[in-house]
Amino acid sequence: MRYLDPKADLTFKKVFGEHPDLVKSLLNALLPLSEEEEIADIEYLPAEIVPENPLRKNSIVDVRCKDKSGRQFIVEMQMIWSPEFKQRILFNASKAYVRQLNAGEQYELLQPVYSLNLVNEVFEKELEGYYHYYRLVHVEHSEKVIDGLHLVFVELPKFQPHSYTEKKMQALWLRYLTEINGHTREVPEDLMANPEIHKAVTAIEESAFTPAQLLGYEKFWDIISVEKTLYNSAERRGMREGLKKGMEEGMREGLKKGIEEGIKEGKEEGKKEEKKAIAANLKKMGMDISLITNITGLSEEEVGNL
Repeated sequence: MRYLDPKADLTFKKVFGEHPDLVKSLLNALLPLSEEEEIADIEYLPAEIVPENPLRKNSIVDVRCKDKSGRQFIVEMQMIWSPEFKQRILFNASKAYVRQLNAGEQYELLQPVYSLNLVNEVFEKELEGYYHYYRLVHVEHSEKVIDGLHLVFVELPKFQPHSYTEKKMQALWLRYLTEINGHTREVPEDLMANPEIHKAVTAIEESAFTPAQLLGYEKFWDIISVEKTLYNSAERRGMREGLKKGMEEGMREGLKKGIEEGIKEGKEEGKKEEKKAIAANLKKMGMDISLITNITGLSEEEVGNL
């Protein structure tokens, strides 16, 4: 049996955008929800149209939904990381939050917005963990929270199932996303033993897709490869230009400083030579050395060597 990679646009939207029970399971497993806060039901919302970015217009896959209480959930699969990604996530979550109310409605009606972001690259290199949770908290008293926006980022490449103490379903879903790809021919039995994971695996069997869909799947990975190349090239070009500019500015500043110091040193050296000439003349005239040092500021040794 051949399987497709669940992180691709085609497969991710099929698994989590067409099966409410599966996206509900994923959210309950990966979001910081207590047992009382767990999602009981899901209703899909229209997908947000992401403005085109010539470098990353195909690298973002998202699913949007809400539960009966009105809480909204945004699930994104990000194939290529970029520095502005966090700001875009915050912007989209904030937009979903404020759009809940119509003019004149009470703020008490606002429900939390949860943004779950699965990232296929490492972006927090200095941090060991793969799970990053952001919310509004008091700086000095972290137990004081303003409920509203919950942002979760998961670095998939960092996930290792046997080195963390995450919840069982969290580990299973992350294994599903990281262990299965286009080269997979056999899925581990412990994954298939879970009914929800089994259903998600069955949904990405190659035989479940039409030839046209498979062609689109292959094109997706080609586009991702091109976008990654373009982004990396742009990043390297920016670094080169920044380095070149920095070197030019450094050279200009260094040259300017060198000239200024040279002039200063030249003036000081010229003054000293002038003092030595005066001291030599005074010495020829038979003036006492101690008096010459007082007049010129030279040392007795310097006057004696003239």
